[in-house]
Amino acid sequence: MKIKAVLYLLAILTIGGAAYFSYDHSVKFKDHQQKRLAAIAENKDVTAKAEGTEKELKDEQGVLKTVQNTREETKQSITVLKGKEVESKKQVGELDKTIAVQNEELIALDKTLKQIQLILTGLGEGINVGNIAEYFNKISDEKKALERTLEEKETLVAAADKRLADSKAEETRLIGKKMERNVRISNNAMEGVITGVNQDWGFVVIGAGSNTGFTPQTSLLVKRDGRLIGRVRPSAIEPTQTIADIDLESLAAGVRLQAGDRVILASPLTH
Repeated sequence: MKIKAVLYLLAILTIGGAAYFSYDHSVKFKDHQQKRLAAIAENKDVTAKAEGTEKELKDEQGVLKTVQNTREETKQSITVLKGKEVESKKQVGELDKTIAVQNEELIALDKTLKQIQLILTGLGEGINVGNIAEYFNKISDEKKALERTLEEKETLVAAADKRLADSKAEETRLIGKKMERNVRISNNAMEGVITGVNQDWGFVVIGAGSNTGFTPQTSLLVKRDGRLIGRVRPSAIEPTQTIADIDLESLAAGVRLQAGDRVILASPLTH
């Protein structure tokens, strides 16, 4: 009985020990599992943080690159701006010189304008710098009109001078011709007297013939009171009488030959 009891007791102790060790092992396993899960979770968190940090690093590297590029562009811009600043300063200096020259020119122009205005005052009331161009245009138009009038008058004077010169030349020629004719007439001893006139048939009878020197080829001039009044052409010549045709075209308007008119030779003394 004692042995059974001991066995029972050992069996109970063994079962209890096994149960204790099983429970203790289970508790330790759970604790280890929790630690392992915690470590895994922490590892994931660390990994996530590391990935985030790496992304942030890449982003920061990109931003840094952009900043570096911007900085380089800024340096280049500053260099360009400095060059432009130098050029601008140079241009400003040149503009200052130009402005100074223009100021001097304006002063001189103002002085000139005052002098012009003083001169314009003497041209008449209402004449000023603003309307001087219109005034000069008016004067110019009047000058052109006067010049045209002068040219027209000069043309008329020239034409009149020419007509006068032509008239004088013609007068001189006619006087010379008249004098020459008078000399020929006065020197011409071959003459006769018209004794009869037939106006219907256009001929005259002259009281002189071949004895006086008349020939069929002789051209005869008719005069009255010392003035030539026409021509006649011999058609029949006798020793003491000549029949001559009247040259009607040679007669002046309204003139008719009549008995008593004298006839002289027109040739050879006319050549």
